[in-house]
Amino acid sequence: MRTDITDGPIAEDRRAAELVAAEEKAVALFDEVAARGLIESGVVESVVSDRVRDLAADLFGVSRHWHKRIVRSGPNTLHPFTANPPDRAIGDDDIVFLDFGPIFAEWEADFGRTYVLGGDPVKARLRDDLETVWRAGADHFDTHPDITGAELYAHVCSLAEQAGWEFGGAHSGHLVGEFPHELIDGERIESYIAPQNPHPMRRTDKGGKVCHWILEVHLVDREREIGGFYEQLLDLRRASPPAA
Repeated sequence: MRTDITDGPIAEDRRAAELVAAEEKAVALFDEVAARGLIESGVVESVVSDRVRDLAADLFGVSRHWHKRIVRSGPNTLHPFTANPPDRAIGDDDIVFLDFGPIFAEWEADFGRTYVLGGDPVKARLRDDLETVWRAGADHFDTHPDITGAELYAHVCSLAEQAGWEFGGAHSGHLVGEFPHELIDGERIESYIAPQNPHPMRRTDKGGKVCHWILEVHLVDREREIGGFYEQLLDLRRASPPAA
């Protein structure tokens, strides 16, 4: 049992700060993945996954991930989180997404980004639309204080359709917190931003802690056999940098 987190406003401030700090480390990790060229053609997805795992250990001492590490490319990007498609070699003109859940000093991060190798304009548009849809979904969350999980899921699916894509996930996010959290349970739909969840997202859990959320966007084009993924903290966000 954790003894370093107490009840009350101070504890909640610390929880929020720790979750944001964990995500900032995840951002730095993914930035370094791109800078080092760890995602490259001719390499199978599992090797890229191991490279990212090893880099997280080297940079931040990460030894655990709270969910399976995902690297998917080409047609594998159509699959939802629960699937286990066969390991695939990344192609020269591929789209690739990463979904990792590293644990930083007992605090969970959950972070996903999409990368495009080559110059395919459709894949580039898909990659760019992911953040656009995510931010529109986050704005909708911000302006609807009583929104439920089902309502936000429906809105994100609508945003995907407006952008010309299909939404590829059975849910669009979930709770996040200290590791090991007790609320991400497939039998408890209130843990997810999903069509079956009628509960307000702004609430406390059964232990009285404020619920914090990850928003996920999975866009797919089944005809072209491509998809992309983008996720990060929803209700705890760093302020945007000032305009140049």
